[in-house]
Amino acid sequence: MEWKDEGIVLSARRHGETSLILTLLTQLHGKHAGYVRGGMGKKARGDYQAGNYLKIAWRSRIEEQLGNYSCEIISSNAVRIMYSQDKLACLMSACALSEATLPERESVHLAYDALKELIDVLTSDKSNKLWQILYVLWELNLLAELGFGLDFTNCAATGASENLIYVSPKSGRAVSADAGKPYYNKLLPLPSFLLQKEIKKEMTDEIDDVEILNGLRLTGYFLNRYVFDANNKKTPIARTRFINSLTKY
Repeated sequence: MEWKDEGIVLSARRHGETSLILTLLTQLHGKHAGYVRGGMGKKARGDYQAGNYLKIAWRSRIEEQLGNYSCEIISSNAVRIMYSQDKLACLMSACALSEATLPERESVHLAYDALKELIDVLTSDKSNKLWQILYVLWELNLLAELGFGLDFTNCAATGASENLIYVSPKSGRAVSADAGKPYYNKLLPLPSFLLQKEIKKEMTDEIDDVEILNGLRLTGYFLNRYVFDANNKKTPIARTRFINSLTKY
């Protein structure tokens, strides 16, 4: 069997002296692993950094086998953001979460497009806020892709669509200020930017660090509840490192 595709490197793990097992999120074939002979060589090693874009060909005698990759670099994204530890931590978190949560060998077009969009912003945007905001939205979309979408359209208690400032940890639905007041210490803060239909670059200066961290707290809570805790797994350490990188100042 053989197919060709493009993919985003999620991880590369050493196998033997000179080769590696490469896990990609591919455009057409979903999350897919393969063996790369000689991938640890000096000339090729940099091609397999998490977040890089590759052109690939996969070959195997039968579909169920690991198979072999031959790869050609399209874009060395990790190198492009080496100057920023925060951006690198963000990239590692997104790749680790994708690997930990997405199904094997199932087409996930929306997840691929969303990760590619996030990486493109990470490697092009010079500000801090836009890529941080888009990362929170990326995790929110990942939850939806996994079947655990959150609903911020109206209040879970009253049906009101205004003054939504909380999220119920039980239902994943928004709660208004009035309805949530008696239970505020049991509810999750709802960042106002998650209610916007579109995030424009000029709006990002109005969004403070607390809102971004509250957004990460929100998505992290439901990732743990629905995905990791439910399957007796731990949140990838790369996500924890990313959160720490944003709170170290």
